[in-house]
Amino acid sequence: MRLVIDGAEGSSQNIGVVSLSQALQMAEERNLDLVEVAPNANPPVCRIMDFGKFQYEKQRRERKARKAQKVVEIKEIQLRPKTDDHHLGFKIRDAREWIQDGMKVRVRIRFRGREITHADIGRQRLDRIANELKDVAIVEQSPNMEGGTMLMVLAPATEKKK
Repeated sequence: MRLVIDGAEGSSQNIGVVSLSQALQMAEERNLDLVEVAPNANPPVCRIMDFGKFQYEKQRRERKARKAQKVVEIKEIQLRPKTDDHHLGFKIRDAREWIQDGMKVRVRIRFRGREITHADIGRQRLDRIANELKDVAIVEQSPNMEGGTMLMVLAPATEKKK
């Protein structure tokens, strides 16, 4: 078994190949734990360390990483093929604000009843929205049908700088 001893400041000292009983004795003398870090290596690699402190620091690093990660929020606009241009203007204005704030926008057109036969009207609406927002957004997912709805996803054209 290869043995590595962790120093107090994170430095480590490689001891070399020792027997299991000798490794356990060394760990006990230092009031630390013997932890197997590479069981599949030949010989297996173990480390003498304070395992509780190691787990605590690992949890702290994970918490810090979770805090630092950016969560992308997706807002949604729902329309119908018969939505008039005035109302569409408000929806486009809202989408522009959300995209400028760094959010993604999902635009959904719902078809009811016989409206589904005019999917081309829905595609024209989505193309118009994408065209009006092309200065701030890119089409991340082009318009496609999912059951009785047509979806398109818009993402900010450039990342928002903070």
